[in-house]
Amino acid sequence: MYRLYSWEHSYFSGKARAYLRLKERMGALGPGFEDVLATPELISGRLVPRSGSGAVPQLERPDGTWVQDSSEIIDVCEAAHPGFSVIPDASRPKQRLASYLIELLADEWIVVPAFWQRWYFSEDGREPNHRAFNEQQWGAVMAPDAPGPARRQAGAGFFEAAFGISHSRRDPAGVYAGLVHLGCDERTEHAWQASQHRVLEALEVHFGTHDYVLGGRPSLGDFGLLGPLYAHLYRDAMPGFFLRTHFPLVAEWVERTNGEGALNARQYGQKLYGLDAAGDLVPRPATSDGAEWLEEDAVPETLGPLLDVFFQEMWPVLRESIARLRAFVASADHTPGDELPGKTFTATPGFVELQTGDGPLTQAFEIGGIASRRMVVPYQIWMLGRIAEAMAPCLAEASSRDALEGWLADFEGGTELLGLDDLLEGARVEKRDARLHSVRAGA
Repeated sequence: MYRLYSWEHSYFSGKARAYLRLKERMGALGPGFEDVLATPELISGRLVPRSGSGAVPQLERPDGTWVQDSSEIIDVCEAAHPGFSVIPDASRPKQRLASYLIELLADEWIVVPAFWQRWYFSEDGREPNHRAFNEQQWGAVMAPDAPGPARRQAGAGFFEAAFGISHSRRDPAGVYAGLVHLGCDERTEHAWQASQHRVLEALEVHFGTHDYVLGGRPSLGDFGLLGPLYAHLYRDAMPGFFLRTHFPLVAEWVERTNGEGALNARQYGQKLYGLDAAGDLVPRPATSDGAEWLEEDAVPETLGPLLDVFFQEMWPVLRESIARLRAFVASADHTPGDELPGKTFTATPGFVELQTGDGPLTQAFEIGGIASRRMVVPYQIWMLGRIAEAMAPCLAEASSRDALEGWLADFEGGTELLGLDDLLEGARVEKRDARLHSVRAGA
């Protein structure tokens, strides 16, 4: 079997787990998978020695090889088990691109307000306060065999040691420092929260008509969105209450996509039943749109406001990130092919001076009309390169390119994505196991 090493409260574990559940439920995951709680013992004694990384989620494949990163987990499993794909193929270029863009938005933009929500209500003096819940869920990982009070105590100790929760505002550490590095501080935090609210408003309207991002069947975009919306909002005591009471259709979609406790939420593959004249059961698909993606490569009009968040807020940041990374790779501070900073959560050890202050791997940006500064995240450039590779077959066909151009013209800067491959020149990023590197010229 595959083994997914994860935590229930982990942002990207939720994304990978729900995807694997669906593939297994549809009989499209070969030997299936086991979800394994990644305790400190397993991380230090198994994950790090075998994969080189202690991050979760990680997937151990049946052949003993390892995959770290939720997007790559999905890519690897899709390649090995192409049945019931969650990624529209090249014959559906608009749906294919929409799914990748929504995954990128969820993974790398909504992550900021989602992480803020996770920790804001655990700070000293916040009322209402959910620190007890956070201590319990982290303690369940740190000391899984201990009695309840000892688990909570272990979580509390971890918060102080790793995040400095008692001094989070005056001397941020851990995830708090990461939020500052990503441009979320006392000046901008409410603008980030407004961005998240904009996303939720768009999704509440969309899920009023369609049960999934592209219609009645799950896609990559759904699993991307589940990352922030399951672990950091739906499960959590404070944002979970807000989600259920203000955005009940989004909360229902979370249950549907997570694939657990979802009978009322009408998960994919479920049947609803009516009765014929004899009183016998007559089945029909439980999800909208005939339980399929929309026909003729149609992207639901109700997705427009969500994609506007990507193009109006995130795309300008990504363009500038590409330019800043290109300049850094070409500078005397870097040798092409060498290692780059890692994933999103905080400035990477060894690169902190470069990714903070006015370092060469920082950039000016704007959120909600507030000018600020944030670190450049090379992982986001890797994600763009992945999109460019995925869309290459579509752009090679004149009819598909024309269809994409017509659709992208509706979005601010949208048609720039048609030249994404050229835009990335000089700033390409490759993964070597769990680490990121620049790409040598001509490689």
